[in-house]
Amino acid sequence: MYLKFGKSFLDVFLSLFGVIILFPFLTLIYIVLFLIHFSNPIFYQTRVGQGGHYFTVYKFKTIKTNTSTNAFLRGIRKTKIDELPQLFNVIRGDMSLVGFRPDIPGYYDKLTGESRLILQLKPGITGLASLQFANEEVILAQQSNPLAYNDEVLFPQKVELNLRYYKKVSFVYDLNILLKTILLPFLN
Repeated sequence: MYLKFGKSFLDVFLSLFGVIILFPFLTLIYIVLFLIHFSNPIFYQTRVGQGGHYFTVYKFKTIKTNTSTNAFLRGIRKTKIDELPQLFNVIRGDMSLVGFRPDIPGYYDKLTGESRLILQLKPGITGLASLQFANEEVILAQQSNPLAYNDEVLFPQKVELNLRYYKKVSFVYDLNILLKTILLPFLN
């Protein structure tokens, strides 16, 4: 029942509330990023969503066109503020607040067997794997071959965590994950 009706209602309600409350902050970030990039500060990318279908995800740009960055951009990325435009993805129905993190094609759309159950859910702004690997960039930066490490170690672990979430999804579980996500920047 929660998956069919409650989760979507909670997603839209909390996302609309978040956009309304955060509107001045989002506008300020948008303006600052526009002044840094001198172009649209929203990053668009094709990601894998529910059922393995593709959709366009929205994020704040944290890398300049010339691939350089600065402390402000790194801070936006580290604090996950760059993910806030995904609230609009949730309102559109492409994403959920909690679920598997949408990845680029070539990962979730290639799952087989029981792992494909994950795709019955909408991807989320946060989830068990997002909490477990909140420092993923640091982990990958320490590897001699980050892509191979992601493909062989991190992604299989994310699939396991996302399957665990799929099997236990509930209102209380979602609220627990959301609360941990909100508190995460203050615990590090």
